[in-house]
Amino acid sequence: MRGGSYQSVHQVSSRLAGLEFLGRRGYDARSRRTPIATRGCLPIMSFDARSSPSDANTTAQLWALAQQVLPGGVNSPVRSFKSVGGDPFFVERGEGAWLVDTEGRRYVDYIMSWGPLVLGHAHPVITEALQAQLQRGTSYGAPTAAEVEMAERLVRMVPGLEMVRLVNSGTEATMSALRVARGYTGRSRFLKFTGCYHGHADPFLVAAGSGVATLGLPNSPGVPEEAVRDTALLPFNDLDQVRSLFQERGEEFAAIILEPVMGNAGLIPPEPGFLEGLREVASEYGAVLIFDEVMTGFRVARGGAQERYGVTPDLTTLGKVIGGGLPVGAFGGRREIMEQVAPVGPVYQAGTLSGNPLATAAGNAQLAWLEENDPWPQWEAYGTELVEGMLEALTEAGIPASGRVLGSMWGVFFHPGPVRSFEEAQEADTQRFAAFHREMLHRGVFLAPSPFEAGFLSIMHGREELDLTLSVARKAAKVVGNGRAL
Repeated sequence: MRGGSYQSVHQVSSRLAGLEFLGRRGYDARSRRTPIATRGCLPIMSFDARSSPSDANTTAQLWALAQQVLPGGVNSPVRSFKSVGGDPFFVERGEGAWLVDTEGRRYVDYIMSWGPLVLGHAHPVITEALQAQLQRGTSYGAPTAAEVEMAERLVRMVPGLEMVRLVNSGTEATMSALRVARGYTGRSRFLKFTGCYHGHADPFLVAAGSGVATLGLPNSPGVPEEAVRDTALLPFNDLDQVRSLFQERGEEFAAIILEPVMGNAGLIPPEPGFLEGLREVASEYGAVLIFDEVMTGFRVARGGAQERYGVTPDLTTLGKVIGGGLPVGAFGGRREIMEQVAPVGPVYQAGTLSGNPLATAAGNAQLAWLEENDPWPQWEAYGTELVEGMLEALTEAGIPASGRVLGSMWGVFFHPGPVRSFEEAQEADTQRFAAFHREMLHRGVFLAPSPFEAGFLSIMHGREELDLTLSVARKAAKVVGNGRAL
């Protein structure tokens, strides 16, 4: 594929409510009248983020201040760069596939706000929808047509959804789905898989323990043992152990919850038959099968992992991707289960800002674009060339590595592979990854600051970004392989 006639996803033509899909070059998200300079005017290929503009103390000053007023200097732990070393940069703005920090450095962004920015940063489809809604208000505390439109669109696009409840985050979606499953079944226990992250609600914050299906033990202070005593844990992709557990105690389980494709331990797809087997077990024992598609929704396929693998869960959780990056989430599924939710049913769930008009405006705009266009084949082509190129660079540098691509998600492990579970992912060379991350960053490529996170693409990632990334990867891998990394 390398050297072929690959076309950037941004070249896909589209129309949304009469809006011409704009090419990225020359477009300024802040004003149509003042176009930004095209990237051809910048020395992109020779860019080194260590070559900073005049105010070299800006990042250091912000980081020092942040640590005084925010725990660890951040509002979410992974942003601290603790896993990879060095200090985080501070973002001034996003443009398409790029981030620009407060000192003017530019970075190709492979995080995309941890998944939701499928159209890239500041795309006019999103910004114009938000600007229009801002003129009408930011929050009402009353029903809106946009909420109904979003729910209807989600039901249409995601196979397992018959009814939906909008919430404010992925964490809120998963904790609510678990509550509904428990209310529906009248049972308390649930099964999750090591390495699958379902937000920071107490029942999900458990450590794996030394055995399989161990009693849940809290892995965060502040989480009482009582909160996780009904949480069972098993390795991802081990269907035999699931069947064994349910043969012994299946009647106790309200739910099986998992990321159908693991994205919070790196990118780890299900083995053939794993999701199908879970579907069979859940149905046999009357447990609710919950797919946490906060990361995979609209990323691995239009209808998420459940569409890609042809396995329909009972409940599905979704996150900020349905809001174009604004704070929003949703859970939904079979009608008979969702009708347990208040006010029609006895399971209570509420939220003042649930379905807020800004999130639904942006979300409806992005989802409508995804209904009308098919970027997934080009995403997968870009991702395949990206991962193959990175693996080639790492192998030539003597660094064992493996990787995967699914739709617009991708991942590389510093591990010879294949990696099928979190336990195997933990065998990766995290020190070399940290060094590689630092080398990539100071050359202008922003990877997730953790060896256990998937990467994300947008429609704005094209040939320019791909060529730069692979050029930088070859240099970074050589430096790391020679033991000369920062």
